[in-house]
Amino acid sequence: MKGVFITVEGPDGAGKTTVIKELSELIKKNSNQSLTVTREPGGIPISEEIRQVILDPKNTEMDERTEALLYAAARRQHLIEKVLPAKEAGNLILCDRFIDSSIAYQGAGREIGEDEVLKINEFAIEGNYPDLTIYLDVPSEVGIDRINKSRKGDELDRLDRESLAFHEKVRESYLRLVKANPDRIVLIDAQDNIEKVVKNCYDLIKERYPLFFN
Repeated sequence: MKGVFITVEGPDGAGKTTVIKELSELIKKNSNQSLTVTREPGGIPISEEIRQVILDPKNTEMDERTEALLYAAARRQHLIEKVLPAKEAGNLILCDRFIDSSIAYQGAGREIGEDEVLKINEFAIEGNYPDLTIYLDVPSEVGIDRINKSRKGDELDRLDRESLAFHEKVRESYLRLVKANPDRIVLIDAQDNIEKVVKNCYDLIKERYPLFFN
């Protein structure tokens, strides 16, 4: 059986990391298939090194297009080295962020153009879109408030430190992507308590891919 590539997206403060952690544990208990959990940028040594460059608060002079190209490069290597082999092996793959993040953050947030960023990333992924994307939605002010409460100033990366206006542009872009891709992207309200958010994500995956579960 061919594997399934599922991505989890959302603005900063949506709770992706926590949701993926608890969701993966729930899937492991109830699935009959191997599970691969990974993230972007990162997931493999080369992409993790690129991640450090992108998110380092010291790199204030980084050009917006340089940032977009670095994300695409990290994505390409991660896809080839980890995601596609896992899918070929029949695994269920949970990935923290993928192409939609670049469209929202660099295309809209950095204002270099959603279509331009899409083209860069289409070159990188060669048509290997996720089978399902779960978009965890929270209002921008809620997400920023969560970040500020959970992280100290020196723990904030370059994107965490951006303005409310930046994060609002990111969220608006995500919502456009949801509307434009109804078959692939499903919105989950991430303002609910974590248990409900995780359950909603789990139920969605199980409904879409029942053969992966006991």
